[in-house]
Amino acid sequence: MNITYIQEIKQILQNARNKAYSAVNTAMVEAYWQIGQRIVLQEQNGKERANYGEEVLKELSKSLTEEFGKGFSYANLRNFRQFYLSYPNAEICYALRSKLTWTHHRLIMRVEDPLAREFYIKECEEQQWSSRELERNLTTLYFQRILSSRDNIQKLNESNTNEKSNSNEFIKDPYVFEFLNITEPSTVNEREIESALITNLKDFLLELGKGFSFVGRQFRISTETSHFYIDLVFYNYILKCFVLFDLKTTKLTHQDTGQMDMYIRMFDDLKKQSNDNPTIGIILCTEKDETVVKYSILKDNKQLFATKYMPFLPTEKELIEEIEREKIRLQLK
Repeated sequence: MNITYIQEIKQILQNARNKAYSAVNTAMVEAYWQIGQRIVLQEQNGKERANYGEEVLKELSKSLTEEFGKGFSYANLRNFRQFYLSYPNAEICYALRSKLTWTHHRLIMRVEDPLAREFYIKECEEQQWSSRELERNLTTLYFQRILSSRDNIQKLNESNTNEKSNSNEFIKDPYVFEFLNITEPSTVNEREIESALITNLKDFLLELGKGFSFVGRQFRISTETSHFYIDLVFYNYILKCFVLFDLKTTKLTHQDTGQMDMYIRMFDDLKKQSNDNPTIGIILCTEKDETVVKYSILKDNKQLFATKYMPFLPTEKELIEEIEREKIRLQLK
């Protein structure tokens, strides 16, 4: 039997299933919003009674479960209620209903900051994050870490004026590499971290963000007299430039910044194509020396950045403290 013929039939069925799933998801998300709206209206009508809302939800849960089965527990009804409260505008809800699954919405609506919610919705749609990827990015405060590197963003915008709309999600501080499964305190060396990042390339690309394509590790760049090896090289098709990464397991030094500056200049001279934007270099270090940041070439070089990375999953408190330290550093500059 013709194999192509069989594959075409399978594809037709798969497409039909995908459309059916999307239609069901759209209908259910809309229904959950409407249920949440009705619950809120009912609570408002009986708000003079202290326990009215809780009683309404328990009674409703029992009745719906008896008729429709699982999925209408007291906790889920509270989720429907919160869904409506997060998006009280029906037009906004209807615009979102077919883009994300209920699982995505259930995670995002717990985010209190409306700007952060809008960011996660947009990223989930454009980057097609799975619910697992979304949950990971929420846990590691993805949005807040992007905001913490506004000085890096400004530098990049000034040098790549044609890419201003895309560069605001390019650099984070700190990066979180919890997927490497390295426990604290870490005793691994730079080469081991590099290998682990490549082994977990999918997770690494998710953490880096939009537009990254892997080019090579220990990428050799040669002059007439010498060979140099760059830890990791990527190309960002949104920013239209090469991005070089140098891994350090120690505090940032002025030698590190000088070395990366040289790599950037060499790459621009020997590898960059005429339609590429200038090469970007990022030094990933476990700790930044503020003197080096302030007085080295790092301060004025618009293509050179130093950010901290955490090879383990910090607690939410630790991560918030690290982000706040970065904000304070920026204010003192």
